Amino acid sequence: MSDPSHGWEAVAERFAAVRSDVGADVVRRWATELPAGGSVVDIGCGTGRPIAVALAGAGLAVAGIDPSPSLLAAFRHALPGAPAACETAEESGYFGRRFDGAVAIGLLFLLPPATQAVVIDRVAAALRPGGRFLFSAPRVACRWTDTLTGRESRSLGEAGYRALLEGAGLRLRGSHADEGGNHYFAAVG
Repeated sequence: MSDPSHGWEAVAERFAAVRSDVGADVVRRWATELPAGGSVVDIGCGTGRPIAVALAGAGLAVAGIDPSPSLLAAFRHALPGAPAACETAEESGYFGRRFDGAVAIGLLFLLPPATQAVVIDRVAAALRPGGRFLFSAPRVACRWTDTLTGRESRSLGEAGYRALLEGAGLRLRGSHADEGGNHYFAAVG
């Protein structure tokens, strides 16, 4: 039987316990490029901490998507009243809506390459003209086993992500690194 949470429901408590504030500064700086009060969807929002909380703190209207019921419950507790859906990124109904920005921190590389392409296409279609997309993935193409879920993770590398973004009508605008050495790609529609 397939696990719609891709293994995250089973490790939700452990994930919540080890999640740190690493990356929040990158997200806060990125948020300054969005319109005041703009709408952002946090794809793979987890507990909402620290990413969605940082976005809400920047005055943005945040919505969350996560396939783990436990993590989504924590998101709803952290951001009461913020719209949220317990769905996978590749099948989410949220992509029938329009947003000024989208973030996918710690998510894309956890998905198979074909699913990563689907998610990028869906994000591009959901962004308003000039919308921004920020996601994290290693800058070089590589594979590893996720330490929490035991599932294969795969970065397509900068060239691979640039090709997917361009194919979806987005362009890679820059990249950032956080204090933990994680890499972020910033794209614009």
